[in-house]
Amino acid sequence: MLDKVVIANRGEIALRILRACHALGIKTVAVHSTVDRNLKHVAMADESVCIGGAPAVESYLNMPALIAAAEVTDAQAIHPGYGFLSENADFAERVEQSGFVFIGPRAETIRLMGDKVEAIRAMKSAGVPCVPGSGGPLGEDAAENARIADEIGYPVIVKAAGGGGGRGMRVVHTAAHLHNAIATTKSEAKAAFGNDQVYMEKFLENPRHVEIQVLADGQGNAIHLGERDCSMQRRHQKVVEEAPAPGITPEQRAEIGKVCVEACIRIGYRGAGTFEFLYEDGRFYFIEMNTRIQVEHPVTELITGVDLVREQLLIAAGNKLSIKQSDIVLDGHAIECRINAEDPETFMPSPGLIKHFHSPGGPGVRVDSHIYEGYRVPPNYDSMIGKLIVHGADRDQALARMRVALSEMVVDGIKTNVPLQQRIIGDSGFQRGGVNIHYLEKRLKEQKEKAIDLG
Repeated sequence: MLDKVVIANRGEIALRILRACHALGIKTVAVHSTVDRNLKHVAMADESVCIGGAPAVESYLNMPALIAAAEVTDAQAIHPGYGFLSENADFAERVEQSGFVFIGPRAETIRLMGDKVEAIRAMKSAGVPCVPGSGGPLGEDAAENARIADEIGYPVIVKAAGGGGGRGMRVVHTAAHLHNAIATTKSEAKAAFGNDQVYMEKFLENPRHVEIQVLADGQGNAIHLGERDCSMQRRHQKVVEEAPAPGITPEQRAEIGKVCVEACIRIGYRGAGTFEFLYEDGRFYFIEMNTRIQVEHPVTELITGVDLVREQLLIAAGNKLSIKQSDIVLDGHAIECRINAEDPETFMPSPGLIKHFHSPGGPGVRVDSHIYEGYRVPPNYDSMIGKLIVHGADRDQALARMRVALSEMVVDGIKTNVPLQQRIIGDSGFQRGGVNIHYLEKRLKEQKEKAIDLG
């Protein structure tokens, strides 16, 4: 077992990691920026180290400072959480070269999955179904690129090989716009990711976003823990997630899960990971693999009973996977609403002092959040301040429990997206289940136009 872990993150995920460490008897080191000294997990950690100023580049993205924190506290390992440096292969490499354990995949695996072109090649060779596409980076030959697009069939989407999070992509509906779209995406990719390679795929018109959670020990053992539906998105950012995905049959789950497990074993994957798919007309199409713990991991934990962060820690300590595929039985349904400090209409961030906070409760209700009364939400980081997760015997019960839980949540002093989440949970389309990734934005546009018309 690991003795001491540096938590190289902030907010709710830092608190989540700390609790998992303490449950295993692992000492914790909380690193923090100058504006985060009052975070809950900093007060609860065995030790804390200030690693820099408020800008993330001075603190949570500061590799030397993070490694130095591990050195001065005599820690053994570093857990990156999600975001920041969690999928940075150079950081994972530097952590290991400095003599510490990186709680996540090996650097070469992160690097492979971080390059979308190489990731797709690796997944194709492992038998994972992929979206029809260029099969590699696009060159400078405009005629050849046009031929590839014609072969794929319009509409196509041009994507940055080093992109992610909805950035570095452009949909092209006609041949006339292809050349300019490729050039623009290449330029943006170079500026944003330092890599101007782009590739092309068939643009699926009305897909859902369905992802498969996996655990692997890097020693030849891997399992999947079912799927999540993350189709409720705004600007490619997930808003609501649920597990299992509505309409996915046990046979489909077993088939795609087996493929993902075999791919993990083939590439020597270590730790927790997520295969993200577009799902349309009963078929799965691989888009990327996230080599870290996901924001939405609690819905999988609630339907499987598996503590994913605990498993990350055990695997990082060198243990073989203790869970077999036959141990995974899905129980009921879980839904997660991301709670953001933002205006629910304009989506502008709303940092500031939380004057009053009431956390909902009741059967099947879980709140993962670092906020408290008197906490000041800083303007320097992502606006998510917590996650409200519910579990029910079935989807209808989970929806009912989420409706009640949202009505109980009180966060005074700042604006939050709770009213938006209430509208989503009450939406007839979402209640039926199985909506596509464009659904939420279309509904928001309709509501905005209706409000203007009525005005």
